Amino acid sequence: MKSIWIVDDDQSIRWVLEKALSRENIPHKSFSNPNDVLNALEKETPQVLISDIRMPRGNGLDLLQHVKASHPNLPVIIMTAYSDLDSAVSSFQGGAFEYLTKPFDVDKAIELIHRAVEQGIRNDSGTKEPAGWRQEASEIIGQAPAMQEIFRAIGRLAQSHATVLITGESGTGKELVAHALHKHSPRAKGPFVSLSTSAVPKDLLESELFGHERGAFPGALTLRRGRFEQADGGTLFLGEVADLPFDLQTRLLRVLTDGHFYRIGGQDPIKANVRIIASTHQNLEARVASGAFREDLLHRLNVIRLRMPSLRERSEDIPVLARHFMLSCAKGLNVEPKKLSDEVLKEISAMPFPGNVRQLENLCHWLTVMTPANIVGMSDLPPDIVAEASAPAVVVHGDSSPEHLVGIKGANGDWEGGLGRLAVKMLQDGDKEVYDALCARFEKAVLQAALEVTRGRRVEAAQRLGIGRNTITRKLQELGIDD
Repeated sequence: MKSIWIVDDDQSIRWVLEKALSRENIPHKSFSNPNDVLNALEKETPQVLISDIRMPRGNGLDLLQHVKASHPNLPVIIMTAYSDLDSAVSSFQGGAFEYLTKPFDVDKAIELIHRAVEQGIRNDSGTKEPAGWRQEASEIIGQAPAMQEIFRAIGRLAQSHATVLITGESGTGKELVAHALHKHSPRAKGPFVSLSTSAVPKDLLESELFGHERGAFPGALTLRRGRFEQADGGTLFLGEVADLPFDLQTRLLRVLTDGHFYRIGGQDPIKANVRIIASTHQNLEARVASGAFREDLLHRLNVIRLRMPSLRERSEDIPVLARHFMLSCAKGLNVEPKKLSDEVLKEISAMPFPGNVRQLENLCHWLTVMTPANIVGMSDLPPDIVAEASAPAVVVHGDSSPEHLVGIKGANGDWEGGLGRLAVKMLQDGDKEVYDALCARFEKAVLQAALEVTRGRRVEAAQRLGIGRNTITRKLQELGIDD
């Protein structure tokens, strides 16, 4: 068996891998810089190459490019302690077998090496793989394992045109991921067009998506190209796709099925050369079960699913995110950046942040504007944020129906029983559309409670409820609620 080559300027990393490979009776060689590897490649070829990225005497991504140009079938594992989206995408685009973040589990690293060896044995076609390339990445920051999985997924999807469904709570950065998927795709030179389905009135949404011909309806004075045409050759991002009306779900399904659509009032089919990336904070399976979302459309959208982790699931990223937002806010306001004290960083790292990354960014903006000193101390934190951190959380799962609310039963007695008795009375009285009427009353009560808690602040109310700001605006208008 050929040996495994390890390239890292860190002697301790080389030592750990050497010991682990020795226990497995796997031959190996170690190098401290890429130049020695390139010289050695002129005489022999390893079974697998494992290389760090940042080294004083060379770069692992440049080494990857050289190796893939001369030895296209050699599996290369890239490892780094500086795990970011750009490095992950560049590694996979350069032909890396896998991307390994430090610190890593040694047993998992050995398992990965065995898989790479098997892959190397299967690679006997001699076909060259594409050389590495770089593009400016969207600003997605994260060292947490959950975010590293997102980076890997973006890297693996870099050569794909597949439809992607991004799920996760509001404020987790789903549109940022959609931007990154577009920028690191074969459609990168095409347009990226975004549409939040919950932000457009229902009667205008069809025209927004598909466009209309002149004279198609009163007020259609000119021809209008919809988002599908605007995104031709690129990517169309449909935010909050769960809010799409049922009739438009049917039209979208038809486009995804046969690749053509018609403008409103149009007679000629238009080819949709568009990649669809959709997102939602709702549970689409639950929406399908309730009859609010087409099951066949879910299957069409759910080709590749990425779940964005909440900020609670990656609290170790809060300090680096907070520093980043403090710098960017200061730059946007053209003021000197303020520094968060260690006590503040520790405090906010333990906060739940129901509004996720968006709420953290808003907090940093508030601190940049409102803090008088250059060092942000505990007394500078807004009182409502501190109170929220110590308050028990109310968790909302997917749908907003009563049986999906957790943590509030007992606060006002047997409200489920009261709701049931009210439903029985309405049904016995022969009321029509009982389900819609009860849902409207339930939504109105919850929204009014959220606005009372947040003193009428819509954005904060939406964050606390786990819904989008456009969704709460639409609901308030539909239900006639004055905040």
